[in-house]
Order: sequence, then structure tokens, then C-alpha cells
Amino acid sequence: MAVALVAMTTSCEDWLDLEPKDRFGDTTVWGSEDNADMFLFDIYNQFPHLNNETQCLDQYSDNSYVGAEWMNARTTIYTAALSPTSWLAGPWDMWKWGREGNSDAKGQYERIRSCNLFIEKVKESDFSEDYKTERLAEARFLRAWFYHYLWMAYGGVPIITKPLDNNTDGDIFYPRSTARETFEFITTELGEIKDDLPVTRPAAEGGRATRGAALTLKGWVELFHASELRNPDNERARWETAAATLYEVIKLGIYHLQPTILELWTEATNGNPEVIYDFQMSKQNGGRREGLFGPVFVKGVQASWGNMQPTQELVDDYCMKNGLPITDPASGYDPQKPYENREARFYQSILYDGSMWQGEEIITRVGVGSPNEIDTSSSSDVTNTGYYTRKTIDESVNGADNLQMSNGMANYIFFRYADVLLMYAEAMLECGDKDTAIEYLDKVRTRGNNMPSISATYRNGVTVTQLRDILRRDRRVELAFEDKRYWDIIRWKICDGPDGVMNKPVGGMKIEDTNGDGVWEYNYHEVCQRTFLPRMYYQPIPQYVLDKNAKIREQNGGEDGWVNGQNPGY
Repeated sequence: MAVALVAMTTSCEDWLDLEPKDRFGDTTVWGSEDNADMFLFDIYNQFPHLNNETQCLDQYSDNSYVGAEWMNARTTIYTAALSPTSWLAGPWDMWKWGREGNSDAKGQYERIRSCNLFIEKVKESDFSEDYKTERLAEARFLRAWFYHYLWMAYGGVPIITKPLDNNTDGDIFYPRSTARETFEFITTELGEIKDDLPVTRPAAEGGRATRGAALTLKGWVELFHASELRNPDNERARWETAAATLYEVIKLGIYHLQPTILELWTEATNGNPEVIYDFQMSKQNGGRREGLFGPVFVKGVQASWGNMQPTQELVDDYCMKNGLPITDPASGYDPQKPYENREARFYQSILYDGSMWQGEEIITRVGVGSPNEIDTSSSSDVTNTGYYTRKTIDESVNGADNLQMSNGMANYIFFRYADVLLMYAEAMLECGDKDTAIEYLDKVRTRGNNMPSISATYRNGVTVTQLRDILRRDRRVELAFEDKRYWDIIRWKICDGPDGVMNKPVGGMKIEDTNGDGVWEYNYHEVCQRTFLPRMYYQPIPQYVLDKNAKIREQNGGEDGWVNGQNPGY
């Protein structure tokens, strides 16, 4: 939320912290539009932004490794240990179903219940029609947002649109809707409310839903629905639907690319025209990215826990500055000078051996006494891959201070315009329009003179298969560390099997003067092995959910192939 909204919410912190939060007296909460706003803003504040999360989605993917042995990526994802009793709530409880046992920690269904209660009470109120129209659209947007996390993680889930109460509703348990039905609920909601939301908002209302945010969420859900995981028959109509929605965002004409990706994640660039939807940080609610994900040692002081360690596989996907991938013989790539002549996004995203950070050279090579020397044993917080993250980290923030004070003020960006352009390009390619796909991909590739256009790079043209590979590679590097890669490799269904990206080892770069002659050798270093099973494209329904809900346990077969309400394979 915007600073003004957070201040408004935190001013009533005491009564908002009472339990249950959604049963205050009607006179108190629903007696005025201002009080109702406080309730709505509290729901906004429950968004799973990842500026304060030690375990982010890139760690679940092939983009990042994390050295801490206790983190979910290592204990559960890499080891294929997912099960109904060993389930994950996702970063910041992103796809947590609901409260477990006596836990006070909310899940998505508690958040959905709050949305349902707000919708019911505002509909019954005497508030102005203008207020009702806009705020009901916001609440439905929020509800769709929470549902879309559940849908991506589990497939079909129970669709509940009224504030159930066990004391008055009797049996509050619902069966699962199918994945298709859940998708249709989410996209129908967003389609119905988009025009009730303003196209733009003043700075004081930053963080609240807009038409562009609703359309982008709708387009993203439609793209996911069109992708291999949910569309094995490759129905073209699904891609056409996604393309049409994403083009609506483009036609709004209010979003523009920043000159470089570095001008996105700083306090000074908050609210820039590339941002479509973000979570607003405040003095009461600062971020911790610098202390969580930056380089571990800076000027002799530990400045970070090093929880985001770019993999060699990600590094290898950055092109050369001539636009060609390093695997192309014409690219000019030298494996013993791997960081020379790479595309601009590489230098804007990755801290590698020899990079400068806050006036100091980051040294990860072996044997020169650097505190950032690659840790091949996972005995410390120092990088295991030989790399640190630059992108999404504000160089003006002192990491050591950030470890203690959560003083990062860069907003967490959920959606930005480059993402929309890449999604639209992908959808148009799958619709058979290669020229339009290239046109919109080029807008992202060539920004700030990052790289030459596709036509300038590939003078003999590209095939559809080549362009699909280029699009996916560009999407990976453009959106690295933005919690997009995990969902992309899931929806593309490229994780499992002998060539699956999550069945390959995690790699790094070990730099050594092997012969003691001053010649540094750059050698691939295997960090760890991983296993990804086909069932892991869906999260398991937690056992505690199945134990409580007999209606789900009765569900078998159908288009989603459930077994006693559980996703296949678990």
C-alpha cells in the first residue's frame, strides 16, 4: 500500500490485531466509508510481497541456489520430498490453504473470507454508489488474486464467495472445483470488474488496484491456462484469449519501459511508468532485500545472508552484446573470459568475480584471501555458485544496516510493462503471428541499447522453434529474481525428465590459479544434484485439509484425475 494507506492502517493497529479480525461490531467497522476502508486496506497489507522473505520463488527454480540447508528449496524441492504431510506453504505463505490446527497464521482462505465479508457488508451498506462500485471491484480483484495463487499451485480448489461461519452455516466445507472451473471464476471476476477500476491513481493511492493491474492479472492467468501444463492439446483459442487481454493493457497507453532495469528497484524510482502493480513499502514496513540477497561481505563487514545465489545455468543464458547466445559459434564467447562482451542485462543483474559494488571489488576466486571466496562446502553464508545478485538490490542501501533495520524502501513489483510485452509476444507466437512476436520482443531486448534487434542479430531469419527458445531465454533473464521463473518452468512443463531443467545439477563457477603461474582458470563447479518428479507440477493438497474436508476426500477421477481428492501421484 502507499505510505499514506499504511499509516492509516497502522494507526488502528491495536483493534486490527484483535481476533477474529473480521467480526468487529457492525457499527464500528461498517458505520462509515473510512472505517470500511481500514478493513479493506488491511486485506491489501496481506499481499505476499517478497521484500521481507528469506525464501523466494527463484530459489525454487533453476535461477538461484541458497546455501542454508534448512531452506525449503533444499529440504523439499531439490529432494522431491513434497507430500501431503511434507507440503510447502510457498514463500510468504503464497499458496497456504488455511490455518492449520491452532495456528494463528493466515492462509489464502482466511484472506478470501475477509474479501467475502467486505463484499457482503458493503453491498448491504448505505454507502454512496460511487464508493460501492470502486471498492467492490477492489475486493473482487483481491479475492481473484488470492485464488490465482491457489489455482497455480493446486489446480482446482473450492470456490467460496460468501463469508462462511461454522456457527451459522453448519457444514462450511466445499468440494474442489475443477482447474478449468477455478480458472473461469478468476477470469470472469477480473473481466467483470476491470472497467470499475480507475486507469490511473494519484501517488497517495499507490498499491490499490487499477484497470491495468486487473487486466494484467487476467492476461497472466490466461497465459498460464494456455501453456503446456494446462493445455496439453495446445488449443489455439486459449493463446488468442490471453493475447487479446494483454493487448488491452498495451492499448491503455500509460505504461512505458524504463531506460534500464536498474532504474526499477530503488526508492527514487518507485512509481515509475513501467510499474503496473506493486506493494508499497513504508517506514513502518520497510524491505530487507539488501540484507537478505546482496553480496555477503562488503568492505570487510557481513552485509547479507546471501540467500539469492545466481546459478551458472542462469548466467549462461545471458547473451553476448551482439545478441547471440554463448552457445552460438558466431557469438564470440570465450569460456576463459566469460564475463567479457555480455549483454547489458548481465552486468545490471549479476555480481561476478571482478564486479564493483558500493565502491569495492567483489572477489569470489579461490586463494586470494577474499571473504567472498566461493564456498564449495556450504559451511558459511558466502556464495556457493560464485555469484551474487545485483538486480532488485538497491546499491544505495547499506546491507549491514538493512540486516538489522528493514530499511529498504524500494517497492515490491508484482507486474511491470516488460513482463506484459514478453507475455504478449509469447501469446502471439503461439497464435502463429511470428512477426508481431518479434516486434514486441524487440521492444524489451533493445531497450537502452541493450542488444540489437532480432532481425539484426539473425540476418537469415529465425524459425518458430528458434524464436520460442529466444523468447523463453529473454523472459528468464529479463525477469530474473522477480519470482517469475518458477511459474514459467511449471507452466511450460520443462522441469522433469532427463532434460528437465530441475533434474539437472545446480552449477557455479570456480576460478583458480591451478598451476600457480598467474593464469586463472574458469571451471564449471557442480554445487548439488536435484530431482523433480512429474507429480510436482502440482502441489499436494495438505493432509490436514483432507482430514477435515470429507467432501474433497470423496472426489475421484474427472478431468483432473484426482484420487480421493488428492492431486495425481501423491
